[in-house]
Amino acid sequence: MLWISWKRKFSKDIARAWLLVRQIKHSWRAVQNLPVRKLDNRKNLAGVGMKKKKSVTTDRCAYWFITPYYLFFVLFVLFPIVVNIVLSFTDFNLKTISFTGFKNYMDLARDGLFWKSVENTLIYVVFTVFITLVIGFVLALALNNAAIAGTRFFRGFIYLPYVTSMVSMSMVWLWMYDPTHGVFNVILEALGLNARQWLYDEKLALGAVIVMGVWKGVGYYMTLYLAGLNNIPGYLYEAASIDGAGSLQKVFRITIPMLRPVTFFIVITGVINAFNVFEQVNVMTGGGPMNATTTIVHQIYTRAFTEYRMGYGAAEAVFLLLIILVFTLLNFKYGNQGQDLDIG
Repeated sequence: MLWISWKRKFSKDIARAWLLVRQIKHSWRAVQNLPVRKLDNRKNLAGVGMKKKKSVTTDRCAYWFITPYYLFFVLFVLFPIVVNIVLSFTDFNLKTISFTGFKNYMDLARDGLFWKSVENTLIYVVFTVFITLVIGFVLALALNNAAIAGTRFFRGFIYLPYVTSMVSMSMVWLWMYDPTHGVFNVILEALGLNARQWLYDEKLALGAVIVMGVWKGVGYYMTLYLAGLNNIPGYLYEAASIDGAGSLQKVFRITIPMLRPVTFFIVITGVINAFNVFEQVNVMTGGGPMNATTTIVHQIYTRAFTEYRMGYGAAEAVFLLLIILVFTLLNFKYGNQGQDLDIG
């Protein structure tokens, strides 16, 4: 009887392991071997007896449909970039223009205020992207169960700030940070603590802007993670439960590895967007106090549209363009990573 009981248990375990392996293999094959549709289907069309002339006509029709996009790209993206690069080698003040070679770039290398803006921007990028990513992921895990009452309401409520105008939200947070009647100082005084000069203290101003940026972007990150969570096969969690995995083990062994492509996309796009921070800085602090919150885009705006040093502002814009280009190329090269995951 003992031998029969052990044999049945062993057979059951073997069957369960075989089923799990088969399901995982099927899942990875479905993800990794998705068929790629080519725009040029001439071979396939020839195989079903269609004429090559019809295929050429179809291709031409497709090119006509995408022509408006390329016209928009050339006129409003590529052409302004080329003009900006040309202006970076000139001294242009809206009245006169003269070629100065690399003078703007040499002045840029010695401009302490510009490098201060680079430092502030890097601090803003690192803290905003990382904190928003973590909070967005945690909120997505908490709100992933639609059966919980109020889940849809909280999803919409958290996502709402992202679709609201940055300028209007900056005005709201400017009031919240007010030294005398702001919400935060009212709370501190109610707790018996001293009020803070949130936007007028060099040590607190940049942090206050970062908090506002995290609050506005966390809903977008949460939505992306929710979409990623819904694409994770449920049988992976079922198999993990059978093997005795706890909730934290499922998160670190299944959820996080499966969300690597989403996380990579969030990091790249988040870094690019954070490098372009401007509205909240311009509305809430104007780059102060003592340039503690000035950023690269804020310096470009100041040089070009306040001091009318268009050539110098164009050189700063080229510097920012190169930074964004690096992260864009990283996205092109590694944007599809994470498909060959080893969950174990």
